[in-house]
Amino acid sequence: MNSWDEIRTAYQVAKHGTVSGAATALGVHHATVIRHIDALEGQLGVKLFQRHARGYTPTEAGQDLLQVAGTTDDQFTQMVGRLKGKGDAMVGDLIVTTINELTPLISPVLVAFRAKHPGLTVRLLTGERLFRLEYGEAHVAIRAGSVPQEPDNVVQSFGRIYGAYYASKTYVRHHGIPRDETDIAKHVFVGHDSDAARAPFDVWMRTNIPREQVIFRAAEQNTIKVAVKGGAGIGYLPLYEGQADPDLREVWPAREEWSAPLWLVTHVDLHRTAKVQRFTEQLKKAARDWPTS
Repeated sequence: MNSWDEIRTAYQVAKHGTVSGAATALGVHHATVIRHIDALEGQLGVKLFQRHARGYTPTEAGQDLLQVAGTTDDQFTQMVGRLKGKGDAMVGDLIVTTINELTPLISPVLVAFRAKHPGLTVRLLTGERLFRLEYGEAHVAIRAGSVPQEPDNVVQSFGRIYGAYYASKTYVRHHGIPRDETDIAKHVFVGHDSDAARAPFDVWMRTNIPREQVIFRAAEQNTIKVAVKGGAGIGYLPLYEGQADPDLREVWPAREEWSAPLWLVTHVDLHRTAKVQRFTEQLKKAARDWPTS
């Protein structure tokens, strides 16, 4: 059975008699403690504790398991004493997950961080799938949209990502620029292929641009960017891309309604580890220079 985390949690619950006491001893959220106990009892098919108003009391089965767990915990404590200090070593993987649009901003930060700490292997995971920090799929997440709600995560506001609508100089030379939103009938657009895309600028486009005028559609923002630069039509791009490309012309400047809040997310169990703390500090410092308007 590969359940040492749950067994260790159960041992601490028995030792302290309460979920809050175990959570404090382990340095985790109380919801993690409850989840571990429920998972362990589910795997074993027996109740390990009697729950009551004053806390948790081990059952007979719980006492048998926890006697072995106590011995094992002592052995781990001795081992930790021998290895103390290695937990702060800047080695192993640093896994960061974010949306595709932010990779040009975050990649240079990772490169610079890796240069400072050559013992690390950095991994940048992107895509629409939500990587689960509580399962160890990533150390740090930079997310956009509504505030993350997972109970075991530390969530910090990380500003907003802004963008504007752009067209290539080639497109402008052939079609001009719409004066405003009432002057779009003669123009074509590049946008997301899905009618369910939730980004604020995608919602705005569905509301304000007739679907038949969105003549180039793609599932990823990177493809949309290539199409806009290639002259396919007018499309939304993050400011850092539009402002940096001399072949693009701004059609409509950035608006607050098109922007999305960003969140810096870490798991409570890893939040204070050396590599997570140092990387997030460097990331916050770099973000001060990102375009915001």
